[in-house]
Amino acid sequence: MAKKLINALPMKGKRVLMRVDFNVPLDENGNVTDDRRIRMALPSIVCAVDAGARLILMSHLGRPKGERQDAMSLKPAAERLGRLLERPVALAPDCIGPEVEKMVKNLKPGQVLVLENLRFHKGEEKNDPQFAKALRNLADLYVNDAFGTAHRKHASTYGVPSLMPKGTRAIGFLMEKELKFLGEAVERPERPFVAILGGVKVSDKIAVIENLLAKVDRLLVGGAMAYVFMVARGQEVGKSKVERVKEEKDGSKTDVIALAKKLLVKIEASKAEVLFPVDHLVAKEASADAETDVQGPEIQKGWMGVDIGPETIELYRERLADAKTVIWNGPMGIFEMAPFAEGSRAICEALAQVDEHGTAIVGGGDTGAAVEKFGLVEEMTHISTGGGASLEFLEGKPFATIEIIDDA
Repeated sequence: MAKKLINALPMKGKRVLMRVDFNVPLDENGNVTDDRRIRMALPSIVCAVDAGARLILMSHLGRPKGERQDAMSLKPAAERLGRLLERPVALAPDCIGPEVEKMVKNLKPGQVLVLENLRFHKGEEKNDPQFAKALRNLADLYVNDAFGTAHRKHASTYGVPSLMPKGTRAIGFLMEKELKFLGEAVERPERPFVAILGGVKVSDKIAVIENLLAKVDRLLVGGAMAYVFMVARGQEVGKSKVERVKEEKDGSKTDVIALAKKLLVKIEASKAEVLFPVDHLVAKEASADAETDVQGPEIQKGWMGVDIGPETIELYRERLADAKTVIWNGPMGIFEMAPFAEGSRAICEALAQVDEHGTAIVGGGDTGAAVEKFGLVEEMTHISTGGGASLEFLEGKPFATIEIIDDA
């Protein structure tokens, strides 16, 4: 999947429309609380600025559902970018329309304009042709550097590049990095290759597990998804959080326990070593001061699983000790609460050791947040900026938004 890179585009004096992922968390006062996604986009932004591009950045923030909501304005992100670049960064009042077109026309080489939240328009998520055309008219060249939305055929990620002529479409350095690490890890891993899957929803990871079973040497399971497999085996899980039904987009419902039963049959038939928790940290309720206990392999009635147990932690550490390639997606427990964070912390520390002699890749979303919490960001080979995107990539799904970019 060798795609044209941003530095191969003739950007001097040209209008470069770049899709970035500035979907950053904001506090109640509208301050950016974590600017990692902005910082990760800097290499591509600086490349365009240094090349003399008239740079137009577009992104979404939150889920405004096609309506303008001031609390989801990109103003805080634009201001943070300006401080990081140490130069003025203008914010447009919208992402399309006459006023925006005028601001773009007045941009000088090396200047940066951030368009207002794309999702203030319903046309973004619907990939509306007219909305895509209005965005495309702002650009001479197109760059996609937003891996976090690469699995979505939206106007800014698919509609716009589909309207651009060949030779004008490229990916940014962050996108290149994501594709390189995730792609090589799955298709050409140095072995032993270990995947760690946690989090709450099994339904989101069924296809991932099926794809990885044929590729990994070991698969370690944790988080609330482990309780689904316990139910599928007929084991007691107490009052643990269990995903039993998945609501599909068409309104239908899928029996997740039935899916887990089918997956257990495939696991039994696979050559991969698949490990489930042998014990659990349990609590009476999901609160930091709740009464706790260690139970296993089953969870007694009246208790809920909140983390993997100490025996499981040691077992998983042992299975990671000789790993050369590790992909981790989904925490082991409710890591946000200190008493329930030990399993996720132990996995994080084990991956830091892997990074010294191999490749340690962390999926985005909650897993990336856990690594941040434990202060081990610098110890990982790569932390993906896309939670849902990295999951779909691990399923082996092709991304139409990447395929439409010009080949190198």
